Amino acid sequence: MATPATTEKKVPKVAVTVKDVAPDRFIVSYAAHLKKSGKIDLPKWVDIVKTGKHKELAPYNPDWYYIRAASMARKIYLRGGIGVGAFKKIYGGAQRNGSKPSHFSKGSGSIARHILKQLEKVKVVEQDSKGGRRLTTIGQRDLDRIAGKVAKQ
Repeated sequence: MATPATTEKKVPKVAVTVKDVAPDRFIVSYAAHLKKSGKIDLPKWVDIVKTGKHKELAPYNPDWYYIRAASMARKIYLRGGIGVGAFKKIYGGAQRNGSKPSHFSKGSGSIARHILKQLEKVKVVEQDSKGGRRLTTIGQRDLDRIAGKVAKQ
């Protein structure tokens, strides 16, 4: 005679990846994880630096560095092989020139470089032999774990 436990169908667990969750919710969750872990060292200039020459002021959010790091980790997850130059282009924006026309301006390379070095120190990313950075297996596991938590919420 069959017991009730053997007659129930098991529902397969579906793996949730970073691609399956909303980017804004994932980035906020991963930024909170990075801040809570305490493995990323904030530079001493984090509260006074602008994020590009097209900006007039420093970011208002005191946790902007962790949010940028989470965003960069997500970008590397989705499209490996990204380097500092690509991040400068991604985080660039319109530079307003007063009465003259606006033009595109690249973002800060030193911020991108420092964040990539911090993510390498935590072993989330590593240098790619073809150029740029790529995600490590440890980094992919962490990002997918956070994505699973975000999907459950």
